[in-house]
Amino acid sequence: MAVPTTRTQPAAPARLDGDPLGALRPVLEEIAGAAGAWCPALSPEGDRVAYVTDRSGIPRLEVAPLDGRSLPAVVSLPEQEVVSVAWSPDGGRLAYLVSPGGSICAELHVVRPDGTGHRLLAGADPRVTVFAGGWTGPGSYVCSIAPGDGPDADVVLVDVGTGECRTLASGGFLSVTAVSADGRSVLARRGPRGYRHVVLVDVGTGRQQRVLDEDAPGGVASEDGRFAVDGGSVFLRASLPGPPFADRAGLVQVPLGPTGTSGRGRTVLARADADLDGYALLGDGTVLAVWNADGATELSLHALSDGALVRRVPLPDAVMPGWSLSADGTTVVAELTGPCTPRALWRIDLTGRCRPSRLAGAPARPSARRMATPVLHRWTAPDGMPLSGWLYAPAGVRTPNRTVVSFHGGPEGQERPGYSPLTQSLVAAGFTVFAPNVRGSGGFGRAFTTADDGPAREASFEDVRTTVDELVTAGIAAPGRIGVHGWSYGGYLALVALTRWPELFAAGATLAGMSDLRTFFAGTEPWMAAASVTEYGDPVTDREMLAALSPMTALDRVTAPVLLCHGDRDTNVPVAESVQAHQELQAHGARSDLLLLPGEGHTVVGRAHVVELAGRVAAWFDRWL
Repeated sequence: MAVPTTRTQPAAPARLDGDPLGALRPVLEEIAGAAGAWCPALSPEGDRVAYVTDRSGIPRLEVAPLDGRSLPAVVSLPEQEVVSVAWSPDGGRLAYLVSPGGSICAELHVVRPDGTGHRLLAGADPRVTVFAGGWTGPGSYVCSIAPGDGPDADVVLVDVGTGECRTLASGGFLSVTAVSADGRSVLARRGPRGYRHVVLVDVGTGRQQRVLDEDAPGGVASEDGRFAVDGGSVFLRASLPGPPFADRAGLVQVPLGPTGTSGRGRTVLARADADLDGYALLGDGTVLAVWNADGATELSLHALSDGALVRRVPLPDAVMPGWSLSADGTTVVAELTGPCTPRALWRIDLTGRCRPSRLAGAPARPSARRMATPVLHRWTAPDGMPLSGWLYAPAGVRTPNRTVVSFHGGPEGQERPGYSPLTQSLVAAGFTVFAPNVRGSGGFGRAFTTADDGPAREASFEDVRTTVDELVTAGIAAPGRIGVHGWSYGGYLALVALTRWPELFAAGATLAGMSDLRTFFAGTEPWMAAASVTEYGDPVTDREMLAALSPMTALDRVTAPVLLCHGDRDTNVPVAESVQAHQELQAHGARSDLLLLPGEGHTVVGRAHVVELAGRVAAWFDRWL
C-alpha cells in the first residue's frame, strides 16, 4: 500500500494592496474553505446514505441516516483521501476508491457501514489504477484495472471476501459499465478520447463486438451501456447525428440476439438543445433522464416506449454532478451545486408529492456576500462558431473592470454554473471573471468537442483571442488589465495565450497545466498517454506538430508575470510540466513564481491548500493587474 503523504501547513497568506489580506482574509477563507459533500450512495433499504465529504479538511467517507436523526459517522481511515463509494446490494459493505498521496492511481477498499472490517482489495502496487465499477452481488465487485505498464485496462471481478481477482475481459482500454445477470456478458467502453464506444464482451471466449456499428446512428461515439431488465436489449448514451454542431448525446436501445447485437438501434431520447448526461431505467417502464442544457442540469421522466415526457422534476440548484437512485425508483439523493453553493446532498422525490429537502448534517454553506451569480454570455467566432461563457461580475464594480479569463480543464470539460472557490475568491477580491467554453469543450455536441483535435487545436487557440476581443468590445474588460488563468488543460491554454498574444495579458496563473505536449506524453500514466493520441496527436509521428502546439517552445515571448501552481504528487500532468516552465521563464529573465502544493495530486483536495491557492492567485492578479 502506498505510504500516505504528510500534508504541510500552507505558507503565510499573500498580500492584497500591501495588506496581509486584512478584512478580505476571513472572506476568502470562508469562500475557499467551504466544505462540501458529494458522490452519494443510497443503501438498498433507502434509510442511509454513504458519501464523500471534506468537512475534516480532506475527502473522507461518511455514512448518515437519511432522516438525520443521528450524526454522520466517518468510516474511512484517517489518512485516506476518498474518491468514490458504492453500496453492496445486501447493505453489508461499502466499496470505495482511495487516492494514495494525491496520485491519480486509485486503490479499491471495502468496509462495513459501521466502520469495521477495512480491507484493501486492489491497487496496492502504486503503478496500478483502479477505475470505479459496481457490485454484481453481495460478495463481488466489478471494476476496470490498469496495471500501469502499458495502455490497456482489464475488466476484473473482485471477490470481496477473499480478495481474489478474476479477469472477465481484456484487450484494449476497457472501462466496465455493466455485467449481465448471468455473468456471461460484459458491457465496456473502449477507445481513445473522442472515439470511445461500447463493446459487448463474451466472458467465456473474450470476443468483443461493437454494440452499434460504426456507420449506425450513434455508432461513432457511445458510453454508459446498460442491459435491459429482461436482458433482451442494451441501452447506451450515444452521440446522435444532427445539424452541424448539434449532434447531441441521447439514449439508444439496441436489440440482443443469440450471437450478440444487431449493430443497429432505435433512438429513445434525443434533444437538439441538450446532451444526455446520465439515465436510469425504472421498473414502471419509464426512464429517468439527466440533461445538460447550457451547463445547467434538467431532470425529467420519460416513457421508455416512445420517449414521451412524463414529468419534469424541479431541482433546487443549478448543477447535479452526482446522484443515487433508491431501489424502488421513487427517490434520488442528488449532489447539487450552484455558483454560490458548494456541493451538498438533497433528497428529491420523483413522484412530485414532496418538495426537495437538503439532508441534515450537511456542511454549512458560506455566506453569499462578496460572491456573484454568473450570467451566460454568447458570441460568435469570426468563422461562425457559436461560443459562450459565464460572466461573474462583482456587485457594485464599475465596468470595464480588471478581468481574469479562466479556462477549464479537459479540454472536454465544461464550464458550468457550479461552485468554484477560486472564481468566487477572485470575485470577492474585486475582479470580474469570465469562464468561457471554447471549441473542444463538452456539453455542446460531439462535433464541438472534437473541433480542436490534432492540428485543429489552432482554431481553439484563436478562440482565446476572440474571447478577449469580445470582453473588450462589450465593455466588460479593461484593456491592459486582463489576466488569464486555467487548470490542467486550461493551464496549458493559459500558457499558450501568454506566448501567442503577450500584448493582451498583464498577468497569468496556471494550476497543473502542461507546458510541453511531448514531455506530457513521456511522463503521464501510460493509459492516459494512449487515450490522448486522438486529442493531441501521436507523440512519435506528430512530434513536430506537438512542439509547435507547446508553449514551452515559445516561452521567450512571455512578457507578463506568471504564477505556476502544481500538486507535487500529480501523475496525470506531472509536476515537471510546471517546474520546467518556471525554469525556462527564469532563464529568459521573466517574472515567474512556482507554488508546489505538497501531498496534492492533479486536483487540489486539501482544504488548507485550496485556501492557500485562492489567496496566492488573488494576490498575484491584484499585484499585476
